[in-house]
Amino acid sequence: MARKSVSQISLVRVSLTCKCPQCGRGHLFVGLLEMAEECEECHLQFNSEQLGDGAAAFIVLILGIVLVGAAIFLETMVSPSIWVHLCLWTPASILGSIVLLRPFKALMLGLHYKHGLLPTTKEK
Repeated sequence: MARKSVSQISLVRVSLTCKCPQCGRGHLFVGLLEMAEECEECHLQFNSEQLGDGAAAFIVLILGIVLVGAAIFLETMVSPSIWVHLCLWTPASILGSIVLLRPFKALMLGLHYKHGLLPTTKEK
């Protein structure tokens, strides 16, 4: 089976704009975090079940390192009460996870496309 040619759209552009990795025009998401089933422009199927929790795992690791480092820094410099830590780091972890999940899911989908792991386009 011959491998389909991959578009020249960069993975950075796919992840930051959350657009289709094949045509660069169609939207990857229909809601805040819900992925579309296919591109409305080129009809590339987005098999989001294959992505699994890869994006969430990367976010947990990256955000965990950043927030724990910031919490340790704050604790050593100012030594605030525990409620200050709760008020700072709980919303930061929730908002950071939501903000980072879309681009990381788009990046994972772009990587799947680049390596030929997405289904081919439907014939309409």
